[in-house]
Amino acid sequence: MRKLLLTVGILFLTTVAFAQWKPAGDKIKTDWAEKINPDNVLSEYPRPIMERSDWQNLNGLWDYAILPAGQAEPNSFDGKILVPFAIESSLSGVQKPVGENNELWYKRTFTIPSKWKGKNILLHFGAVDWKAEIYLNDIKIGSHTGGYTPFCFDITPYLTGGDQKLTVKVWDGTDKGYQPRGKQVSNPHGIWYTPVTGIWQTVWLEPVNNLHINAVTATSDIDKNRLSVKVCTENSQAADIVEVKVKDGADVVARAKAVPGQILELNIPDAKLWSPESPFLYDMEVSLVSKGKVVDQVKSYTAMRKISSKRDQYGIMRMQLNNKDYFQYGPLDQGWWPDGLYTAPTDEALAYDIKKTKDFGYNMIRKHVKVEPARWYTHCDRLGILVWQDMPSGDRSPHWDMYNYFSGTEMKRSAESDANYRKEWNEIVNFCMPYQCIVVWVPFNEAWGQFKTPEIVEWTKKHDPSRLVNPASGGNHYRVGDILDLHRYPGPELLMYEAERVTVLGEYGGIGLPMQDHLWQPDRNWGYVQFKNIKEVTDEYVKFAEQLKKLIKAGYSAAVYTQTTDVEGEVNGLITYDRKQIKIEEDRVRKVNQEVCNSLK
Repeated sequence: MRKLLLTVGILFLTTVAFAQWKPAGDKIKTDWAEKINPDNVLSEYPRPIMERSDWQNLNGLWDYAILPAGQAEPNSFDGKILVPFAIESSLSGVQKPVGENNELWYKRTFTIPSKWKGKNILLHFGAVDWKAEIYLNDIKIGSHTGGYTPFCFDITPYLTGGDQKLTVKVWDGTDKGYQPRGKQVSNPHGIWYTPVTGIWQTVWLEPVNNLHINAVTATSDIDKNRLSVKVCTENSQAADIVEVKVKDGADVVARAKAVPGQILELNIPDAKLWSPESPFLYDMEVSLVSKGKVVDQVKSYTAMRKISSKRDQYGIMRMQLNNKDYFQYGPLDQGWWPDGLYTAPTDEALAYDIKKTKDFGYNMIRKHVKVEPARWYTHCDRLGILVWQDMPSGDRSPHWDMYNYFSGTEMKRSAESDANYRKEWNEIVNFCMPYQCIVVWVPFNEAWGQFKTPEIVEWTKKHDPSRLVNPASGGNHYRVGDILDLHRYPGPELLMYEAERVTVLGEYGGIGLPMQDHLWQPDRNWGYVQFKNIKEVTDEYVKFAEQLKKLIKAGYSAAVYTQTTDVEGEVNGLITYDRKQIKIEEDRVRKVNQEVCNSLK
């Protein structure tokens, strides 16, 4: 009888939740949108690079309100919003603009499980765009600026008995502010897309001891068979010990101990190297020991791989993977969704584009002016794909930036904008560093907000010397960093070459095909060139790839094709925006892509 009542209760609550939420608007959607349960949204553990067994998901239906900026928390709210989908998205259930003159308020309650008694409770936000102020039980406990990186607060001192009231206030100026915002604009058109405001990644709780681990970053050196591991801790004392075990399946292949703050050096005998062809990952077990007792333990993973550049026998600087010439080839991946905008509807959807990229025969993805949730990078690590990570562009308007591009000048940022760029880039690099799939940093794209390039590149190289730096993909060029990156549409050409750095084709292609019933808008669709059917698109794609193969011998060491999917008004994707149709003959594309990827082997 008790089981029957419990089942009836769950069905009742689920029915209520569905009654309070449904996707908004009439735009195209992915098939995954139909699989969303508002009581169980993005339920996978959000940070697999540092995993604990106990946590609580706060995704789901929250109250929301849009108010003019500067007002106090409202007494009544406008309705329900499905977190973590941005309010402008269909899957939020709202699909309303906010704008630079308003603020977005969120509210919900939660309870702390009784088994967490005596623990410190961490409140995590995967990402909130852009300025977030956090209130717990009507006490402001902190704030964060930056739309692309996670942040958390220890909320233990502010907890009360029973239900806890959580309130979040968000402001986002989009293109009216100085902050990084990628392709978002207040007036979407052409290559510029719908704004994303507010919570767009998982919100969650985690119980920890007062002494606990808060970050793990591993850096490999395959030449010395060595793995360096940095473990950051909270509230640890001088006598505490950090221990790291590296495992190949059930076998412990290396272990080391150190006091907190010291880099652990582990020898990895007969190291198994990670590559797109063989994406082998070592498991890591990281423990914090105090007074002989393990007070915290997390599961992590890492890989042994090396990214570098070296002159080949013909004098051409080549990118190398694991000390071998390796042509990197992949699509420009913007990570937008017709129903969730910045947020994939499900974890299966999040992995889908990566899987299809590999199916198409590529070995690399350029993540274009966006940063993804932690699970996306773990999918890349596990599936085996190299990643070039862009810094999301921002500040000023795209038209002003285009003036920079054609005039060859850099923009002058305000002191506030300058400082914010550095803060957010630092947070993005630190967030992404543990993921071995990432092999290239890209601070600027096509002069969009480009400033002080030599200085930014020098900082990036110093902060992470284990990866290559592409100073400005298709932008104003300086003889700094590791890469000269050219953009050429539609077909590939080698218009410049540099003997001292790697030369790459950072963007080309853009072959368009509008497919009826799969369009964000029925008219005003855009592509660099457009064709009428899949065969014509494939013929043109193969023609470009054959041209690229000849240019590899002349000096190109990597190339990026535009693009993975259609995005809003752009119809130059390999896949439709709703992910329901492949727009190329897959076998032909895979064959020629593999020929390109293998051109230096």
